[in-house]
Amino acid sequence: MKIESQVLKKLLTLNGEKERLKELLRERLNECGWKDEMKSFTRKKGRNNVTVDDLVHLITPKGRAAVPDSVKAELLQRIRSFLHSTAL
Repeated sequence: MKIESQVLKKLLTLNGEKERLKELLRERLNECGWKDEMKSFTRKKGRNNVTVDDLVHLITPKGRAAVPDSVKAELLQRIRSFLHSTAL
């Protein structure tokens, strides 16, 4: 089954599942040290020397790549379960 991303976002938001997924993601990233790794990167650069451009062009790709596959898989499974439970 293929669902448009806008429809999925709306469903997740309306049911409160988006916030639950965000909280789960925060927990898992803290557990695996991801947050500390990203903080370390900004410290190396110097906190006052990190610009929005740095965040967008340097840290975002590094941050996405550093998310463990197990965390991605868990979130994907939660989304699939959510969709199945809404009987779409």
